[in-house]
Amino acid sequence: MADVKKLVIVESPTKMKSIAQYLGDGYEVLSSVGHIRDLIEPKNLPAELKKGPLGKFSVDVDNGFEPYYVVSDSKKKTVAELKRALKNADELLLATDEDREGEAIAWHLLQELKPKVPVRRMVFHEITKDAIQAAKDNTRELDTALVDAQETRRILDRLYGYEVSPVLWRKVGPGLSAGRVQSAATRLVVDRERERLAFVSAGYWDLLGRFAPEASGSSFQAKLVRVGGEKVANGSNFDDLGRLKGKAVVLDEPTVRALADALRADNVRRTVTKLETKPWSRKPSAPFTTSTLQQEAGRKLRLSARDTMRVAQSLYENGYITYMRTDSVALSQQAVNAARTQATKLYGADSVPDKPRVYVGKSKNAQEAHEAIRPSGEVFRTPSELQSALRGSEHALYDLIWKRTVASQMADAKGQTATVTIEVGPTRADAPAPEGATAPVANTIAEFTASGTVITFPGYRSAYEEGRDEERNADDASGEAKLPPLKEGEQIGLDELEVKGHQTSPLPRYTEASLVKRLEELGIGRPSTFASIISTIIDRGYVTRRGQALVPSWIAFSVVRLLEEHFGDLVEYDFTAEMEDDLDRIAAGEADRVDWLNGFYFGSDQHRGLRQVVDNLGDIDAREINSVVIAPDITLRIGKYGPYLETVDTAAAAGAADGTEAPPRRVNLPEDLAPDELTEAKARELIEAPVQGDRVLGENPANGKQIVVKDGRFGPYVTELEPEPEADAATSVDPSTGEVTDAPAKPKRGAKKPAAVKPRTASLFKSMVIEEVDLDTALKLLDLPRTVGADPESGVEITAQNGRYGPYLKKDADTRTLPSEDAIFDIDLAGALELFAQPKYGARRASSALKEFDNDPVSGKPITVKDGRFGPYVTDGTTNATIPRAESVEEITFERAVELLQIKRDKGPAAPRAKKAPAKKTTTRKTATKK
Repeated sequence: MADVKKLVIVESPTKMKSIAQYLGDGYEVLSSVGHIRDLIEPKNLPAELKKGPLGKFSVDVDNGFEPYYVVSDSKKKTVAELKRALKNADELLLATDEDREGEAIAWHLLQELKPKVPVRRMVFHEITKDAIQAAKDNTRELDTALVDAQETRRILDRLYGYEVSPVLWRKVGPGLSAGRVQSAATRLVVDRERERLAFVSAGYWDLLGRFAPEASGSSFQAKLVRVGGEKVANGSNFDDLGRLKGKAVVLDEPTVRALADALRADNVRRTVTKLETKPWSRKPSAPFTTSTLQQEAGRKLRLSARDTMRVAQSLYENGYITYMRTDSVALSQQAVNAARTQATKLYGADSVPDKPRVYVGKSKNAQEAHEAIRPSGEVFRTPSELQSALRGSEHALYDLIWKRTVASQMADAKGQTATVTIEVGPTRADAPAPEGATAPVANTIAEFTASGTVITFPGYRSAYEEGRDEERNADDASGEAKLPPLKEGEQIGLDELEVKGHQTSPLPRYTEASLVKRLEELGIGRPSTFASIISTIIDRGYVTRRGQALVPSWIAFSVVRLLEEHFGDLVEYDFTAEMEDDLDRIAAGEADRVDWLNGFYFGSDQHRGLRQVVDNLGDIDAREINSVVIAPDITLRIGKYGPYLETVDTAAAAGAADGTEAPPRRVNLPEDLAPDELTEAKARELIEAPVQGDRVLGENPANGKQIVVKDGRFGPYVTELEPEPEADAATSVDPSTGEVTDAPAKPKRGAKKPAAVKPRTASLFKSMVIEEVDLDTALKLLDLPRTVGADPESGVEITAQNGRYGPYLKKDADTRTLPSEDAIFDIDLAGALELFAQPKYGARRASSALKEFDNDPVSGKPITVKDGRFGPYVTDGTTNATIPRAESVEEITFERAVELLQIKRDKGPAAPRAKKAPAKKTTTRKTATKK
């Protein structure tokens, strides 16, 4: 019999390897690879349950919201292995993460494995030998309140998504989804774009002067701030809609130029009237939480929230940092000592304050049990020490975490800011006005100011300084100048005056960093979920990236509008934040799971229940929801194939008979046009632009038919126009005049209409530009497939053609892929025979792997990244998982590959397209046993 060991179960294969080396021979460490159970899809319920109370959600809403859990097919092997290992164990240690999700994974393991040996919960916040040994010796019981909170969140998301998403499918478009947090996040991005749409840019002008003391050649720049005692407007004096706020004078170009001419006059004095010096002191930022790490990594490293969490997960599982999902800014005494010691060693004893800094966060949820994110261990490893162990993003993120942690225990940065005020004006009140300037302008006293900062003690700045988000009208921020020695009353010289014009700008679009910050400010979601929230709204097509900015699609406008008008509470920011607080109360054992779900779904005194809202929706005008009025005669429609402009064709309207309405004209929107760029002027420009696609190239000399190039819904193409059929003429008599005319003969009753001739069409190659296509190219495209020649051995004809999956050669049933579309026209018979002489898949197989990894922990087979028909994908030879569009092949790590494969397995096989009789199969019912 095998030696009895203590079985330790973690959720990550990487973590499994790290922990096993610290526990030694008396322990067997295995991984569940995430969740082993989840809510079953209602369509996969056993037949006898589909018509019962579980049929709609796989949750029995009438009986305590009992969920129906099953072990996914992909996890049955994992569960079997865990059960086998448990047979030889005398104790079970559940060592999943100490948050709601980790606690739920542990509970599901307990429910499914049904251990007969003692069970303990083992938790730790860093993977080091000391931390693992301490966790082994300080176990606890399973926290059922945390499990209740996670289960409530899961059921809530199921109810929300399954009730609201079908409304979106019917009224906006297929494949859309709604969610309690993703919908609020989408609304934030759409609201910002609405503000940008409503923004009216305002212009203002100012003066920049370069002054120099007479005793020194050192010049400095100062900015005009007052004219005649009135404050001069700058960017900060305009609100988010571009309107002037407060009292300030908006200077126009003629006034500023006239003022500049007046201030350059010989009789103008320039006097230092005020010189102020103020000391300042700034404290370091708190150590990283999940949210602030995502924000700072976005600003400084240009990492998405998802990539930040992926890299941080790897650093944690390999023992470099503490747990990366936390709302806490507190550091343990061990970490405080390590940071202070390292700061003293690297930056000197005066860089550390007398007493350690203590940080207190505002969050009160369960994740406060963790520390802030910091380097692991009682002695921090410096980034330079890890240059050989860490590469790329991992090293950059560790460097960021290390710097922030050390800086958080360092002394304040100190300095002084000097501000100088200079009055510029004429020496006599009756000074003549220069040409082009009015007398009041000439006699006006203008005030300029400049500021200069001197850092007297760098403090924490020696190690780290926090980044900033983009600000509106940032060009108005006065820079910090280096000021020469000055005295009040001193006369100084003027080297030059620069007249400068500005346009106010709208609020910047959200970046991932600023959206994370806003979500946290509003209390929407939890920092551990921000990355998945942003990934979801991008993957759903609600938001796209433009550089760092997040731009909403027009589909997002329709979705948000429908939710606002018919599901108002669900996208209210306060309501969504209250739900998060309620989940925190459940996690703390202060609220009951069933009572809360009853209130959410069936209603309470404070809110209408989701079911009441759905049952009383009434009629929703899909056309109105998917329309945006750009101008009285121009409407944006969001259609099945994308957004387009619809306007009344005035020419057609003028020529229409009385009482008839001219059909609207439709114009597709350019794909790269952001919503805030679709002004009325831009819409008219698009409508009035000549149609690019409908260009006659000439006649086909073989049959006399016209060849036209067009731009269609699926891209540009050429087509051969069929002539209009000539109607059979028959003699008829006008009964009013007796005039004999030729008129088209009426078809006989029951006679079949002649079948319409389908014109020949061909798509342009990707390398072709629609404006440059000529008649010869069009004829070549229409004549495809092209005959390359005949195989000299078999006599079979070889053709080159374009197919659904790209260009290829065909010889009978045998095919070979061509390297490019242009090769369809270029390849000759010798080249074709050479391709057919190669094995069909041999060459491709030899070089098809873009990346190769270790064996998958579930299937035991090697993982590779390949390029397929629909883009790059991860495979272990059995399961294929498409890499999301937001991720690149270079970013895929072994851990991410394992995660993608597991997500694919959990989803199960895709449903067949054709409707077939359902195959009979037996499904083992595995309902959860509640606590």
